[in-house]
Amino acid sequence: MSLLLFDAVLCLLLLVLALASMLSRQLAHAVMLYIAFGLMMALAWARLAAPDLALAEAAIGAGLTGALCFSALARQQLHITAVALSWPQRLWPAIFVVLMLSGILAALLQLPPVAGPLPGVVQTELANSGVSHPVTAVLLNFRSWDTLLELVVLLLALLGALQVVPKAKQTAGWSLSLGWSRLLAPMVILVAGYLLWAGASQPGGAFQAGALLAAGAVVLRLNQQLNWLSWRNLWLRLLVVAGVVVFVLAALLALWLTPDHVDAVWLRWPPLLAGGIILLIEVFATLAIALTLTLLVVGEPAQQHNRTESV
Repeated sequence: MSLLLFDAVLCLLLLVLALASMLSRQLAHAVMLYIAFGLMMALAWARLAAPDLALAEAAIGAGLTGALCFSALARQQLHITAVALSWPQRLWPAIFVVLMLSGILAALLQLPPVAGPLPGVVQTELANSGVSHPVTAVLLNFRSWDTLLELVVLLLALLGALQVVPKAKQTAGWSLSLGWSRLLAPMVILVAGYLLWAGASQPGGAFQAGALLAAGAVVLRLNQQLNWLSWRNLWLRLLVVAGVVVFVLAALLALWLTPDHVDAVWLRWPPLLAGGIILLIEVFATLAIALTLTLLVVGEPAQQHNRTESV
C-alpha cells in the first residue's frame, strides 16, 4: 500500500512539474522546474525497474539539458519583456499534456497481458551474444543497427549545432564550484569506467558512461578548466567520428572473419569474438558520446579575445 501511494504521488508530482515548467513566466524558474522534472523522471524509471534509463535520464534529462538551458539563458538579455498571454493561450500547454498523457495511457491499455516471444528469443541467444546482460546484447548485437544510427544522429546533431553556435563569452568560474569540480572529476571518471565495464553483465554501458563523462566535462568546461575542449581540436574531432567509424569497421571485420560468408549477417558478431568486439565498440562509443554531448552544450569556438588581450 505504501509503494502504491508513493507511485501515485510521484505521478502527480511529474504532472505538476511538467505543467509548472511550461506555464512559468520566468525562464530561470522554468529551467529549474524542468531539472526537477528530470530528476523525478529518473526516479520513475528506477521504480519501473529500468536502471539503464534512470541513469541516462539523471545524467542527460536533469544534468546536461539543465546546463544547456542555463547556458542559453546566460546568452539572453538581462531583461526580457514578458509577453502578456490570455488564459486560453496559457491553457494550450496543459491541454497538450493531457492529450499526450491520454495517448500514452491508451497505448498502455492495449499492451498484451503476457509478454511476447522476444524475451525468450533473447534469453536463448544470450550465450552467443558475448555478454550476459540482455539489454547490452540487444543494443550491441541483436539490434546493433539502432545503436549505430543513434551514434550517427548524435554526430549529425553536433555538426548542425556547430553551424549556429554563437560566439563565446568570457565567464569567470565560481571558487566553490571550481574546488568541487577538481575533487569530483576523478570520481566521475572512475564511476564512468565502472559503468562501461559493468554494462556487459548488469545495467550500464556506453551511453550511461558517456553521459556521465559529459556531465563532468560540462562542469569543468563552464568553470574554464577545459579551455582546450573545442571542435577546433583535431584529436577531439577524430574521437567524435571514431564512434561511428569503429562501429562500421568492426562490422566489416566480423563479416571477413565469419568462416562461411554466405551465412554472415551484417552487424552480428561471431560468438567467439563477440565479447571483445562489443567492448571495443563501447570504449569508442563512450568517448564519442561524451565528447558529442559536451560539445553540444559548450561547443563554442575557441575564445579569441584572450589572444587580443595578450597582444
